[in-house]
Amino acid sequence: MRSLKVVLTATMLVALAAAWWWYRAQRDAPVALSARYRFAEIERGPIEQSVSASGTLNPVTLVNVGTQVSGTIRAVHADFNQRVRAGQPLAEIDPALIEAQLVQLQANLQEADTQLRLAQRKLARSEELMARGFVSGAQIDDERQAMEAARARTRAIQAQIDRERTNLGYTVIRSPIDGVVIARSVDVGQTVAASFQTPQLFLIARDLRDMQIDTNVAEADVGSVAVGMHASFRVDALGEREFQARVRQIRLNPKVEQNVVTYNVVLATANDDGRLLPGMTATVRIRVASRPEVLKVPATALRFRPSDPQAVVRRDAAPGGQGGRRAVLHVESQAEGRPVLARVPVSVGLSDGSWTELIDAAGLQPGARVAVGEIVGATDRGTGAGGFRLRLF
Repeated sequence: MRSLKVVLTATMLVALAAAWWWYRAQRDAPVALSARYRFAEIERGPIEQSVSASGTLNPVTLVNVGTQVSGTIRAVHADFNQRVRAGQPLAEIDPALIEAQLVQLQANLQEADTQLRLAQRKLARSEELMARGFVSGAQIDDERQAMEAARARTRAIQAQIDRERTNLGYTVIRSPIDGVVIARSVDVGQTVAASFQTPQLFLIARDLRDMQIDTNVAEADVGSVAVGMHASFRVDALGEREFQARVRQIRLNPKVEQNVVTYNVVLATANDDGRLLPGMTATVRIRVASRPEVLKVPATALRFRPSDPQAVVRRDAAPGGQGGRRAVLHVESQAEGRPVLARVPVSVGLSDGSWTELIDAAGLQPGARVAVGEIVGATDRGTGAGGFRLRLF
């Protein structure tokens, strides 16, 4: 019985020693970096930097057709979406009041002409009598003044007649350009008043095959945009179909809303199939710069900073001076037989938001693994964290 207890005790001591040795070996063994960090690889390929904005599609030329005279709409000759030619009648205003005014003015002109002829005959007779010495010079001056006044009244009435004839022509509202009627705001019987502000009767687009996009670009991005740059855009109504455009104008007048400054960047685009309609909202991407074949790294790798500084080997040698913005990468490496992150300073250039160009890669090649994140909850067994428990039953 005593020998059995000795054997059991010896066996337990051997098991405890083996467990402790295994625990120490596991604790002191180096941990793979992939268990603590998420990695991505440096690649080689194209990269494109762009500026995103949203805007509204509009016709290049949009004419607001109004009226210069007031009155009641007698007829409407154009409707929505109708193509019209320059000079084509769009609507008519009842000309009755203007025609009546013309009749009255013509009667006044006839009366004024009669008075002018009478004044001219009186002046001619008085000049003959003055030559014989029967009329004084003062009387001649009075009659000449009366004749000039009659002539001036005649010219004034004639000017009024010309004005009313012009207004009579304005009662027929004509299209100023060749185009398409986008909007019509009047109906037969409606009264329009042009006393203080010209009312909008029709809205005509010159040519819907040529459209423009009015976008609002933030002040932080507008400095990288230039006239002539290529752009692409989508509209919700046409799904994933992508259209091409070009920057035509950068307007200097800023727009300020809630202390946010934006600038209107106008893009020109073709609408040959007529699928793009005025007023559609476009999501625009302006191509600022591009490189066909560069070394590039995920943008998240430039923002990553490890929480354990002991896992990082510092290599702070300055980049080769090829320009660009300074940044730091944490590259998978080995030091003294254990896996570490090497802190590598680099120079970066273009970025598309997901990838960033490496201008000076400090010797890094495609396929090099760079840390982009830290795995939450991962522990470094090499630091002695955690514990070992042995349960006896």
